[in-house]
Amino acid sequence: MNLPNTTQIKQLIDQALAEDLGWGDITTDILVPETQQGKASIIAKARGIIAGTEIAREVFLKVDPKLKMEILTRDGTIIKPGDVIARIEGKNSSMLKAERIALNFLQHLSGIASETARYVEAVKGLPVKITDTRKTTPGLRALEKYAVQSGGGKNHRMHLGDGILIKDNHLATLHSQGLGIKEIVARARQKASPKLKIEVEVKNQKEAAEAAEAGADIIMLDNMDIEDMRQTVKLIKGRVLIEASGGINLERVRAVAETGVDLISIGALTHSAKALDISLELD
Repeated sequence: MNLPNTTQIKQLIDQALAEDLGWGDITTDILVPETQQGKASIIAKARGIIAGTEIAREVFLKVDPKLKMEILTRDGTIIKPGDVIARIEGKNSSMLKAERIALNFLQHLSGIASETARYVEAVKGLPVKITDTRKTTPGLRALEKYAVQSGGGKNHRMHLGDGILIKDNHLATLHSQGLGIKEIVARARQKASPKLKIEVEVKNQKEAAEAAEAGADIIMLDNMDIEDMRQTVKLIKGRVLIEASGGINLERVRAVAETGVDLISIGALTHSAKALDISLELD
């Protein structure tokens, strides 16, 4: 698992704190003595996979560099209700000011890691990888994809420059110019860096066969039903990597994996994961 670079993390934290603390914390400032010292614990309220502990630490230290935070549960670890994730010591006012932003990052990323782990567990024992998509919260992609890794998943493209994915709208645009899949893949191969993989999104066996014969590296089976997927895998397996995508949920993911696809990409890992319940409690 690789955290985003330090500069990017600091920028995200600065933006989040400016949004919440930019006008001060009136309640804490008028009620809590500035000199009062204390201790606090970050505690799990639900079972799941933790992710974002180092981000939470950076939030506390940004608010007050004198705070001390001990992380007791590392990212990627299973947690259950009552588990102490971290302990913090220092000024109570500083901990109160940092609390919500730190927990927002921690709960959101842990929710993504936990949802990813459920999908990974659902296909356990099968030779398939669960991957994310670009359906991420604007500005948080690097962190959310880190959370997917924490949950045992793999990352698909990080951005539009990270690989060639010829989707249905690309095909429609180029078909209108009289180009078929073979010509489209050939054009991509001619113009792109040889280091880039070429993936083609297809909707049926005919398109899949054309893409395989054209020399695509990966073929994405988009919103196919299970039987069509199984037959398409039989047709092109071993010639290219095969990815399944579209409308895949926890109830369906193992059946999809059993068709023999190599990858299953799931947008819900990042766009629909429920935040994991985590709280901060002052001693």
